[in-house]
Amino acid sequence: MIGAEVKRSVQNRKQNVKKSMVFLILFVGSIVLLIPLWWMISTSLKSPEEIMQYPPTFFPKGFHFSNYIEVWKTGDFTRWSLNTLLIAVVNTIGNVFVNAFIAYGFAQVRFKGRNALFVLVLSTMLIPGFVTMVPQYVLFSKLGWVNTYLPLIVPAFLGSAFNIFLIRQFMLTIPKDIIEAATIDGASHFRIWWSIAMPLVKPALITVAIFSFTGAWNDLLGPLLYLSDEKLYTLQLGLQTFKGSVQTQWNYLMAMSVMVLIPTLLIFFLFQQYFIKGSNISAGMKE
Repeated sequence: MIGAEVKRSVQNRKQNVKKSMVFLILFVGSIVLLIPLWWMISTSLKSPEEIMQYPPTFFPKGFHFSNYIEVWKTGDFTRWSLNTLLIAVVNTIGNVFVNAFIAYGFAQVRFKGRNALFVLVLSTMLIPGFVTMVPQYVLFSKLGWVNTYLPLIVPAFLGSAFNIFLIRQFMLTIPKDIIEAATIDGASHFRIWWSIAMPLVKPALITVAIFSFTGAWNDLLGPLLYLSDEKLYTLQLGLQTFKGSVQTQWNYLMAMSVMVLIPTLLIFFLFQQYFIKGSNISAGMKE
């Protein structure tokens, strides 16, 4: 009995040491990752003179919250925010519903060549985005879509291989009995998709929504390629206006960067529970 208790005590001590090491590594890693975020916030609260000071100060000597007010007045921040919000919301809607509909077809509808077609869809993930950039620009230019939001919105309604794969894996976990019972009751595939499949894969849908919203919100390359009218600018293009060829207004640039970052942080913290569940793509590996 004494030997068993000693052995158990040693095992508990080893587990506690392992947990402490893991906690320490995660804590140090978190600090390292948060340093750039703090530096951005700190710079946004400094004066131009303090920013150029050497050696640099880690904490601002004076908190210049007026930088946030001035940056709002300097650029057309309200218009840029509304433009970005419009693109992000429409992209999110398109990615969630279109990819979920396609994923349902691959997961629950039996048709000839389904697996081969699904492999073909997944193979598009191997094509780098820079390879299709020029052909896409030429296509959108021929359609007269340049300097409009259409090149930034329409692709979201054409399907995404990764999002289709992610949602399909969750739809594969839906019991066949439920689908068969709905079919016997006369429900169409559209009704089954909307009333049964969509509520059951909510974590995956929220994950796709988070990816889509943050991707569109932080997108710089797309607006940079297709938008030239300043009234159509997004926040990411607006950030470029604070970068001059001679001098960069770092305090304004960082203040605006903090404001641009806040919505994505809020979305992640509000839906992180669903995000963690939806990111587990191994949850639906069985068919």
